[in-house]
Amino acid sequence: MFTGSMVALATPMNDDGSVDYESYENLIEFHIQNLTDALVPVGTTGESATLNHDEHCEVVSFVVEKTAKRIPVIAGTGANSTSEAIALTKYAYEAGVDGCLSVTPYYNKPTQEGLYQHYKAIAEAVPVPLIPYNVPGRTSCDMLPETVERFLKIDNIVAVKEAIGDLDRIKKLVEICGDKINILSGDDLTAMEALLLGGKGVITVTGNIAPKYMHLMCKAAIEGNRDLAQDYDKKIIGLHRDLFLESNPIPAKWALYKMGLIKKGIRLPLTLFSEEHYEKLLNSMKMAEV
Repeated sequence: MFTGSMVALATPMNDDGSVDYESYENLIEFHIQNLTDALVPVGTTGESATLNHDEHCEVVSFVVEKTAKRIPVIAGTGANSTSEAIALTKYAYEAGVDGCLSVTPYYNKPTQEGLYQHYKAIAEAVPVPLIPYNVPGRTSCDMLPETVERFLKIDNIVAVKEAIGDLDRIKKLVEICGDKINILSGDDLTAMEALLLGGKGVITVTGNIAPKYMHLMCKAAIEGNRDLAQDYDKKIIGLHRDLFLESNPIPAKWALYKMGLIKKGIRLPLTLFSEEHYEKLLNSMKMAEV
């Protein structure tokens, strides 16, 4: 259902930290014109952790409205409270999203049984295509392949985002899930290899800055064309690395600012990108022809 380059959208902000909807609309058009396969607002890159509930919902509704079904919208609706995750997912579904991305509960560190019951409850409460998201480096909670296998019996769990960056994990998940659940990479640096192993797409940070090359790399890799995929990936491999010189989305928002697409705004506790890293990221942007 969801394949290719799915961009984890940065949330444009004014200098006072308020959401800059004018820039956001321009950003949506930029991605549609540059072949992005799906938009993923209010995830980690979208600073969901510092958006309040009303802002979160407003951004989801805005992106759905402005995208106008031209490409899929997959809203971030995860929470470490199952009831809150259900409420966010229900709002997004009623707003008209095509799917929901739900990060594993963070901080409270559920067991594997707790993870299964969490996603089962969300899927049963809201009939939306659901994508559980594993990123243990941020959540201290690792959703194991054995738990993902149990999702095969839940019809509206259609994909899993795996951001651990372990290709052996990707290979095992592809073998377990087959055509029933799409495996999506959440790690740009290993995304090409993940797709060549049978992954169906990537929810990408790099795609914020170089959407066309990210789309073309994904398309080639999904089709099994390693040589062509490598040609495109070589152009953006510097971005895969340097967009994590500081905590995401700090470098990505600075790069978008330099491209003239957004203002500098970012919310504490995140801060503006450090000047010491400017040259390195600019060189990677130049390599990616942006």
